[in-house]
Amino acid sequence: MSKDKAFVHPAKVLFPLGLGTALSLMGDATLYTVLPTHAAEAGIALSSVGIILSVNRAVRVFLNRPAGLAYDRWSHRRLFVPALFIGALSTAVYAATRGFWPLLVGRLLWGLAWSGIWVGGATIIMDVTTAKNRGRWTGLHQTWFFLGAALGSFAGGLLTDRVGYTTTMWIGATLTALGGLVAFFLLPETRSTRSGADDPVVEGVIEGDRPRLRARRGLWITASLQGINRFVTAGVLAATLGLLVRDRLASADLGLGVATLTGVLMAGRTLFSMAAAPLAGTMSDWLGSRWRVAAWGLVIGAISMVLVTWNAPAAILVGISLGAVTGGSVQALVVALTGDLASQTQRGHAIGLVHTVGDLGSAVGPPVAYALLPGIGLHGVYLLCAGLFVAELMLVLKSAPALTSFAEGL
Repeated sequence: MSKDKAFVHPAKVLFPLGLGTALSLMGDATLYTVLPTHAAEAGIALSSVGIILSVNRAVRVFLNRPAGLAYDRWSHRRLFVPALFIGALSTAVYAATRGFWPLLVGRLLWGLAWSGIWVGGATIIMDVTTAKNRGRWTGLHQTWFFLGAALGSFAGGLLTDRVGYTTTMWIGATLTALGGLVAFFLLPETRSTRSGADDPVVEGVIEGDRPRLRARRGLWITASLQGINRFVTAGVLAATLGLLVRDRLASADLGLGVATLTGVLMAGRTLFSMAAAPLAGTMSDWLGSRWRVAAWGLVIGAISMVLVTWNAPAAILVGISLGAVTGGSVQALVVALTGDLASQTQRGHAIGLVHTVGDLGSAVGPPVAYALLPGIGLHGVYLLCAGLFVAELMLVLKSAPALTSFAEGL
C-alpha cells in the first residue's frame, strides 16, 4: 500500500458504522417479529406473509455483487450513508401504506438498502484493518449487527403491543434515519486509506498468477463457508425453531408458552452469536489462523445439530446455544478471510460475492427444510444439516494448508 494514503483507525469507524447498521435493522427485525400476527393491520393476507418476509433476501442475490462493484469504484461514505436513508424510507413505507404491493415495494427498497449497508460495512472495515487485526474488528462489527437484530425484535414486539403496528414502524423509520445522520456526521471516508501497516496478505495476492489462483480458490471456499452457515443457522434452524419448541420442549413443563419460549430462545441465540463473533475474530488474530478457528466453528455446528435431535430438553438447549456460537463466529471469520484474500481494489466485489452466497443459503433454507419435513421429519432435517457442516469441515481441512501463506501464519 502506498505510504501517502491517510491513516484511519478502526475505532474511529466502528461507532458510526456499527450504530448505523444496528439502527437500520429496527424496521426489518420488527416486521419479522410482528407481521405474522398483524397481517391484517398491514393490509395483506396471512398467506402473503412468507413472500413479504423473504423477497428482500431474494432480491439481494442480484444486488450484492453490483453493490460490491460500486464500492470498488466510488466513495464508500457516499454509498453507505444514502443506503441508511433508503432503509429509513423502506420502513416509512411500511408505516404509511397498506396492502400487498406497497409493502412489496418497501421490502424491495429494504433489499437494496441492506445490500449497500451490509456489503459496504464489511468493505469499510476491511479498508481500515490488516490481516493482523482484521478478525477482532470484523467481529466487533458483527456484534452491532446482532445487537440491532435483537433490539429490533424485542423492542419492535414490545412497542407494537403498546402503541400499535403503524406507530412502531414510524419509530423504526425515525431511528434508522437517526443512524444515518450519525454516519453522515461521524463516518470518515475510508476508500484509498491505509490501515496503519502494509498488509502482507494483500501484497501476496497481487503478485503473480499463482497467488491470484490461490486467493480466488480461497474466496470460493470462504463463500461456501458463508453459504452453509447461513443455510443452517439463519435458514433451517431459524425457520424450524418454533416446531422444535412445540414438538420437543413444550411438554417439558418449563413454565412458558410455545410462542414465549420460542422468542426467548431466539433472543438467546442472538446473545450467544454476539459474544462468539468478536471472540472468534480475536482468536483468529492471536493464533494467526482463521481457517483453524473456522474449522472449530464447523465442528461445534455439527455437534449442535446432532444435539437438537435428542429428546432431552437440556441437550436441545445446549445444541441451540452451540449453533448460535457457530453462526456468529463463522459470520465474522468469513469477512476477515475475504479481507485477507482480496486486494484492496477488489474487496467490494469479493464481499458482494460472499454475501450473495450467504443470502442464497438463508433464502433457500426454510423452503428446503419444510419440503423435507414430510419425508424425513425434523430429526432427519437436522442430521442433514450436521452432515453439511461436516462436509464443509472436510473441504476446509483439505484446502486450508494450500492457502496458509495467504490467510494465516502472518
